[in-house]
Amino acid sequence: MRRLRYIIPEGWDGAAVKGFAKGYLGLSARALAGQKFPGGMLVNGEDSRVTRVLRAGDELCLMLPEEPMRYPPAELPLDVLYEDEDFLILNKAPGMPVHPSPGHDCDSVLNAVSWYYGNSGQPHIVRPLYRLDKDTSGALALAKHKIAAGAVIEKEYLAVCEGELYGSGRIEAPIGLKEGSKIVRSCGAGQPAATRFWALGREDGYTLLKLRLETGRTHQIRVHMAHIGHPLAGDDLYGGNRERIKRQALHCVHLKVSCRAVGFGGDFSAKVPEDMLGAFSLMPWPCL
Repeated sequence: MRRLRYIIPEGWDGAAVKGFAKGYLGLSARALAGQKFPGGMLVNGEDSRVTRVLRAGDELCLMLPEEPMRYPPAELPLDVLYEDEDFLILNKAPGMPVHPSPGHDCDSVLNAVSWYYGNSGQPHIVRPLYRLDKDTSGALALAKHKIAAGAVIEKEYLAVCEGELYGSGRIEAPIGLKEGSKIVRSCGAGQPAATRFWALGREDGYTLLKLRLETGRTHQIRVHMAHIGHPLAGDDLYGGNRERIKRQALHCVHLKVSCRAVGFGGDFSAKVPEDMLGAFSLMPWPCL
């Protein structure tokens, strides 16, 4: 069983374990609750509760239990960008869902990862830190334990939309389920959402965009772009045409991951897939 050790710094003298774990290490309440097993949380070698007061120089230890994979394995290709004992970073292919679901019981990222680790003998469950739509490609971060799942994530996307856009802009409009649908979203009533975009170039009535999310709503980029009259190319769910490409032209191109609890920080880039490059061959695609 792996053990994470932390020496309490002067600035956290007098803080409770709970306060230090959340405020300094960035652990979620769920992750902290997951340490409530015998030996899961030690202060100076003794079992501790989250209410225990810490002193500067104390040693806090968090144990990471081994957890078996719980998804049926499927031998599917994985494009691994990076891996260590805490994280697995992939370049997800288009057409591949992240989680198993009805109709996609054995062709998801998690099925493929289950096979990957079944062959390597690694016991850890992996947890996607966010979801990419089935037909959205690009960088996907997975954590190998609950503590790493508290990592801070920053993402940047490339997309091709219909119509010509210039400069940059910010779309702010709440997103919720469209009335009568369990899948389609629309702007109006719903949760606050904001998206920033920068136009990088144009080709035959299409625009290449760089986008960053200020919030993380389901289908956010797709819904916001349709809302301003520029649906993504190939995104027929939100009004885009499929003349050039048979799926939404959306790719998570850059990813930044930081996690103080495991002392990790990294930047990753995922190559744009051939279906997007080929469909818009004259676009000024960034070099990765």
